[in-house]
Amino acid sequence: MKIHFLEPGFAVADAVAPEDFEDIRRQGFRTVICNRRAGEDGYEGEEAFLEAAASQGLQWFCVPVASGEYTEQDVDAFAQALDAAPAPILGFCRTGRRAVHMWAQSRARNPQCNIPMLLKAAHDAGHETQPIEALLTNATNVETPTGEMK
Repeated sequence: MKIHFLEPGFAVADAVAPEDFEDIRRQGFRTVICNRRAGEDGYEGEEAFLEAAASQGLQWFCVPVASGEYTEQDVDAFAQALDAAPAPILGFCRTGRRAVHMWAQSRARNPQCNIPMLLKAAHDAGHETQPIEALLTNATNVETPTGEMK
């Protein structure tokens, strides 16, 4: 499990297993947001993760998404978890990519969001920025990386 902070209070990780939740708690996280879907290879299902989170006193949110298929409702649910849950928060999926994409889309909704800094944080965490730029450029009312309003 590799953890990368994208901003103070929010980090992403690749494949997390229920047995990792004690370590997640020891690292100071208070909330976990899962972006994996039922039936994915290596994902034991939400119930096993929910039980593991509860046993460690962690808040649990599940916003299952397929890579690149993010609905407005998915982004709303993720944004609500970011805003309501106690930090620090750990978001995860199989590779961390979906968690980064959901975080970026959620944060980019804020008119004061610094898109270049958001992209740098994703890059520094080992994620390609081009797919994130494309997601943000296709969104409405979002400043593109070049400063234009969509």
